[in-house]
Amino acid sequence: MDNSLSVIPLGGLEEIGLNMTVFEYGNDMIVIDAGLMFPEEGMLGIDYVIPDFTYILENREKLRGIFLTHGHEDHTGALPFLLKDLSVPVYGTPLTIGLVREKLVEHNLQDTELVSVRPREIVTLGVFVVEFLRVTHSIVDGVGFGITTPEGRIVHTGDFKIDPTPVDGQLMDFHKFTEYGEKGTILLMSDSTNAEKGGFTFSEKEVRRAFERIFSQAEGRIIIATFASNIHRIQQAIDVASMFNRKIILSGRSLISNTQIALDLGYLRIPENIWLRLEDLKKLNDNEVVIITTGSQGEPMSALSRIAVGEHKQIKVKEGDIVILSAKMIPGNERAIGRIINHLFRRGADVIYDKVSEIHVSGHASKEELKLMLNLVRPKYFMPIHGEYRHKVYHARLAENTGIKKPDIFLLENGEVLEISGGIAAKNGKVSSGRVYVDGKGVGDVEEMVLRDRRRLAHDGIVLIIIGIEKISGDIVSGPDIISRGFVFEDASQDVINDVRELVYVSIKKLDNEIINDRELLQAKIRSILKKYLRNTMDRMPMILPIIFEI
Repeated sequence: MDNSLSVIPLGGLEEIGLNMTVFEYGNDMIVIDAGLMFPEEGMLGIDYVIPDFTYILENREKLRGIFLTHGHEDHTGALPFLLKDLSVPVYGTPLTIGLVREKLVEHNLQDTELVSVRPREIVTLGVFVVEFLRVTHSIVDGVGFGITTPEGRIVHTGDFKIDPTPVDGQLMDFHKFTEYGEKGTILLMSDSTNAEKGGFTFSEKEVRRAFERIFSQAEGRIIIATFASNIHRIQQAIDVASMFNRKIILSGRSLISNTQIALDLGYLRIPENIWLRLEDLKKLNDNEVVIITTGSQGEPMSALSRIAVGEHKQIKVKEGDIVILSAKMIPGNERAIGRIINHLFRRGADVIYDKVSEIHVSGHASKEELKLMLNLVRPKYFMPIHGEYRHKVYHARLAENTGIKKPDIFLLENGEVLEISGGIAAKNGKVSSGRVYVDGKGVGDVEEMVLRDRRRLAHDGIVLIIIGIEKISGDIVSGPDIISRGFVFEDASQDVINDVRELVYVSIKKLDNEIINDRELLQAKIRSILKKYLRNTMDRMPMILPIIFEI
């Protein structure tokens, strides 16, 4: 790889989230993004998932810096875990750096070198020359990158959509993307999240129209739940609240923190005397209140979740409240969000969400915008990124329709290496990659086998068999005692428990002393006997855990 350019995605090409890509040439390496992924349905007890950093850590002496496209967790959330093991500068736009700085303080990594870079500015690290290209997305200060390498120019779009009327008035750098197309770009890496969707993605300002319609009809309080990082959405809520002479109250630590960061950096405008404290809520009439809060994805301990179940100390839902979930349901969160909606309706609120009203628009480009990006950049090779496999397939078909030949389109998987040498691109092997589970303070100590056990416990329960055996004679002197959890309710199912106890007792009595004196063999025999019995009699397969002690 010394005389060639390697492009190595470590995440983001088989899922929504986990975005991370390595660029390597000779003794120089840079990384774009370090994102996390929220747990899928079967990841019981997992807080979030981060990429496997093994390849980066094995080549740490080559790493010159990390570049961030924007401040969303799926692009920055894994950064603290990576920076605990190495020290390199991190480059991003002002808001992105502001959000990351707050996150790193929580992890005691405040000594990290954070470099704020404006769109259209250029950073040179080793052989890589990286230009920040402004894009429009669902967060302020999103960028893509134009990367000049010894093997040619690469364009990485980051997350983007083409919004002709952005809330902050900052248009996408169309002419810069066109410039890369005119100069010649060897590889385009483009966001695939909405590649299935036809037409164009609606402008963020469509949400304001929906807000204005709801506010004009509301007689009571309005509660808006959105992502803490969606500064555009927060700005629109503030603007419409001001328009209807309402005060705003923020609830949720991350929301308040992000709002203050955006305000300090000049990315958020709040009229004087409109932002009040939560303690001021009781002083206001219902038709004067707009509460902006977190919890749009049904997070169990979020402000909205506590409001929905009546556990929030200062905000109690009442008849006439309107609750707006101004965010898309992330796949896997539908049940949690549905429970919150039901709780809110039970308490008398009217709940408005994306299935019944246009109170959310996507931050990702749809088919026509993706084709426009392909035509602006006109790359020699194309690599769809950011999405599940089906999203990449649809994006690849769009690329073919714009004239890129099928052999020049690379559908990579996480860990695969795209090597460019002498202007020719080809797949060339695979590096260490995968998913690392974060459970509380444990990072990587929960593996697939542990998750499998958790799923089995959740679905089928556990049966403990406790037996005391006399060491010399092999006679049963205590038990068998049967304890079950998640299998049957013991008080109501004594017949089952007694049958299991009797079966274990009789079975052990029939065994040779050689088996009885071999603890592991005896445990395996008990598991085998009970597994067969419970499957045949109850069609259940709980986890069976014999505990044998010698007396």
